[in-house]
Amino acid sequence: MRSLLPRWLNLRSQPHQQTNEVPKLPKRVWIRWRNGKFEFDGAGDWRNYLNDPYHLLLTVPWVGFVVVMGGLYLGLNLFFAVLFWLGGDVIANARENSFVDAFFFSVQTFSTIGYGALYPDKLYAQVLATSEAFVGLLGVAIMTGLAFARFSQPTAKVVFSKHMAITEYNGLPTLMFRAANQRRNQLLEAQMKIYYMRDEVTAEGEFMRRLRSLSLTQSDTPAFIMTWTLMHPIDENSPLYGENAESLIQKRGMFIISLTGVDETVGHSMHARYNYAAHDVKFDHRLVDIIVDTASGHRYIDFTRFHTVEPSANCPTYAESRLRQGEC
Repeated sequence: MRSLLPRWLNLRSQPHQQTNEVPKLPKRVWIRWRNGKFEFDGAGDWRNYLNDPYHLLLTVPWVGFVVVMGGLYLGLNLFFAVLFWLGGDVIANARENSFVDAFFFSVQTFSTIGYGALYPDKLYAQVLATSEAFVGLLGVAIMTGLAFARFSQPTAKVVFSKHMAITEYNGLPTLMFRAANQRRNQLLEAQMKIYYMRDEVTAEGEFMRRLRSLSLTQSDTPAFIMTWTLMHPIDENSPLYGENAESLIQKRGMFIISLTGVDETVGHSMHARYNYAAHDVKFDHRLVDIIVDTASGHRYIDFTRFHTVEPSANCPTYAESRLRQGEC
């Protein structure tokens, strides 16, 4: 024993050795172009986690979660009921050779109910009851943890405008879109990011799918309460400089919006994501104002105009060859 202890300590002190095993990956994943957006087959589908029970139980619909948990509960009780039944007359006050009594005694033991009418009468039954009670405690803990994890998953109730608009703002063509907080509470320290993805060909003639970050005039806010209009000025340094509606479609342009913040109600970090296709961008259009002044001097937000765009009074002049979608 003494000779094995130093060897064990030596093995514990050695760094973890890397193996040459290659992680298993799917043979192929289809990337499809639908409605102007790239979609990965099976992305976000709970069926992808069939070999990962934890993520499967977190992503499967609630009906599936209840069915799986109910099936496991019933299966374990049936398993121990068979063991009690095979033991013969080991349950006091149970009917002779009654599988029904054995099953309901298993349910009482698994759930630690113990009404007292049925109880283990032999050592065999006592050992089985002890084992089942332990399994039952673990099962309840796991089921409670999974249910809490599903309920506590943070979600952001944020809606984005259906279209992006490009119009002249402060002398520069500007890309605009807006978001609204449906919960009407405060999303603290909210940050918005926008990325422009398009097909490109390098100087060597190699095809690439490039992702570029677009700067916003105001990318964060201390409290996102109701609505938020985001603007990206299209100057010489912008990846959108010189683009038009036709070139966006030819390059399979796509805009990815990412929002993060802390929900003041639950104190959890929230995130939301939205994608715009090239045909969702309206050149020479503007977002209709949703803030309305009343005769009494008050203001209100008209969400019926949230997704509405209209032709701009001013036309941006940075790309004379663009395909116009509105009249100026």
